[in-house]
Parts: sequence; structure tokens; C-alpha cells
Amino acid sequence: MTAIARITLLTLVLGLSACAVQQPTPPETLPPIPPAQPTTKPTPGTPSKPATPIKPAKPLPRTSASFAPPPGGNSHWDPRLGVYVLDNQTNTFYRQRTYYRWNNGWSRSISPDGPWEETDIHGVPSGLGRQFQ
Repeated sequence: MTAIARITLLTLVLGLSACAVQQPTPPETLPPIPPAQPTTKPTPGTPSKPATPIKPAKPLPRTSASFAPPPGGNSHWDPRLGVYVLDNQTNTFYRQRTYYRWNNGWSRSISPDGPWEETDIHGVPSGLGRQFQ
């Protein structure tokens, strides 16, 4: 037998023997299922358990993780609109150094006090465009 054939045969035998020697993993055992509790329906005149009160919704964050709040504060982040809502000015919003105002149409400014320039729905963040149409 040639040297190459011997090395090939030896490699094949060693490789296959490693598979045969390996111990099989034991099947995973699951905990037993507890027996079902019999259900009883309340009979008329028997008071039933009071309903569990619903937990209040988690409070919305005051700031965004992606956008800085407007200078001067007095605002809160509205994740549905995707902007800060100014608390002391009606229908005035802020995102990325721009203020937006809805007054029967959109306008924007770099200051909450103006000057305001008119814009269309394409000039405001998409959440605002969907809210006010």
C-alpha cells in the first residue's frame, strides 16, 4: 500500500472513530405538568371575585433619546408626533432647531416668537403632518 493511501485510510478511520466514541446527549427532561384545577362557576347569589384593577399606563418620557429639547424648556416629548410640544404656546412644536406652528396652515421659524414663514405639509415632521390636515 502506498504512503498516501495509508495516510488517507488512517485519517478516515480516526475521524469516524471520534464520532463513534462520543457519548449521546441525554434527552432534556421537562418538569411535569401540574394537574388542572377543577373550575367552579359561581352560583347565583354567590359573590364573585372582584376584577383586578388595570395598572395605569407608563408615563410618557419628557425628553427624546434622539432629539434635544428646545432651549428654554417648558415642553414635553410626544412620541406619537415625533416632536416636542411647547407647553406655553398653543399648537407650537419643536424639533432639530426648528419651531413649527399650526394656525389654519403650517409655518416654521428658528425662534418660538417668529418671524414665521409659511410652509406646506412637506416642510413639517411626518407625525405633525398626519395630526393636522
